[in-house]
Amino acid sequence: MSDKVSRRQFAALAGLSAAAIANPLDGADAKPAAAASRDSGFPTGFVWGTATSSYQVEGAVNEGGRGGSIWDKFVRIPGKIEDGSTGDRANEHFHRYKEDIALIKDLGCKAYRFSIAWPRVFPDGDGKPNPNGLDFYNRLVDELLRNGIEPWATLYHWDLPQSLQDRFGGWRSTETCKIFGDYAAYVAEHLADRVKNVFTLNESGRFVQFGYGLGIDAPGMTLPQREVNQVRHNSALAHGIAVQAVRAHGRHGTRVGPAENIDVCVPAIDTPEHVVAAEIALREMNAGYLNVIMTGQYTDAFLKYAGADAPKYTAAELKIISSPVDFLGLNIYAPQNYVVPSAEGAGFMPLPIPKSFPHMSSDWLRIAPETMYWVPKLAAKIWKTDAIYITENGTSGDDVVTPDGKIYDTDRIMYLRNYLAQLQRATAEGVPVRGYFLWSLMDNFEWVFGLSKRFGLYHVNFDTQVRTPKLSASFYRNVIAKNAAGA
Repeated sequence: MSDKVSRRQFAALAGLSAAAIANPLDGADAKPAAAASRDSGFPTGFVWGTATSSYQVEGAVNEGGRGGSIWDKFVRIPGKIEDGSTGDRANEHFHRYKEDIALIKDLGCKAYRFSIAWPRVFPDGDGKPNPNGLDFYNRLVDELLRNGIEPWATLYHWDLPQSLQDRFGGWRSTETCKIFGDYAAYVAEHLADRVKNVFTLNESGRFVQFGYGLGIDAPGMTLPQREVNQVRHNSALAHGIAVQAVRAHGRHGTRVGPAENIDVCVPAIDTPEHVVAAEIALREMNAGYLNVIMTGQYTDAFLKYAGADAPKYTAAELKIISSPVDFLGLNIYAPQNYVVPSAEGAGFMPLPIPKSFPHMSSDWLRIAPETMYWVPKLAAKIWKTDAIYITENGTSGDDVVTPDGKIYDTDRIMYLRNYLAQLQRATAEGVPVRGYFLWSLMDNFEWVFGLSKRFGLYHVNFDTQVRTPKLSASFYRNVIAKNAAGA
């Protein structure tokens, strides 16, 4: 599967080319954070957390009244999952959540980002809610709080109820967007008394293109580009509707925002001209989702390049899409584009990635720590936000269990140490990054790669469900204790 297209290789899939871009950005820098010095560590109050998602860890897909999701169906299509596994059992987090929360506490994390399985709460997506489904998340949230861990909930991490796919074509229809708003309102009404931070949709850039354009992810469709662009617009609309629903039905002070796998654009060289080129590229390569959410409009370059394939929309929809958010969540792993200035009216030109570029055990996961500096720095300027959270960052590894029963994942430690050093560099310069959620708490079902790719701080034996801390767990514990990258 990785030979076909990488997990987050979005440069060629973003719907734009360098030739379509024309104008450099205007605008002042966003309000700086209260920075620590580069050598002293992260700012006081920096949020340290870890993350999982419902389908990847919960298991129990036929328990507690849960309905079917598009991933339950997709994993049963021969050849779609690299190792033939499913999320039916996964990590048994549905039953072992107390054990897993103890692992989070042992790391010293004060925050946990999890997702709510929409079909567990509404088996058909809409209609009558399932009280047993909500009860699980009530118990999860209460257990987190008892252990001094703040719950950060994601409303949608790809497990769309299959009923909505069957009835409306999933995200192809604005009817799904409206139903998502009802679901968001219900969750806010019942959990926002304890859950103060809510993410709307996770990684629209991934689930739209891979699920509806390339057929690699659920629901496995290969639509023409015009329809893919419309699905992406609908996902942005769903985000805006959910923001309004959380505002209307949550408690006062509940914060809400997106969590997106931003198309990473990095200046090839740190010169003013290259930085401007990267700034233009970051805006335009993310014009189809993040930029319209943050600004309420599609860029001229995006619409020009899309041409007849541009999404259809109304001014009222753009107003909903751009409902003000409280923070911007960014999933950052690897660069999609190194860019240089262009003298041909484009403003920037993406460079080809050499075959010799170093990467981790996943081919797509190129090692480029500077992405953790440039992306939040440029994003804060482009979209004038004063609260950014790194909602995912981490790496897969071979993770060999040695004869002494331990996992000495020095490769993961190398990756994290260097990325966190660049993040600390950013916060020292006043870039408003307020927190970091490491992906992932433990090895889990890694979508099209099944159980073959391991991203966790804790090793999981999927036969026995035994969790074993890797050396990287000790590393991250030390980072959190010191509030500094040089652990």
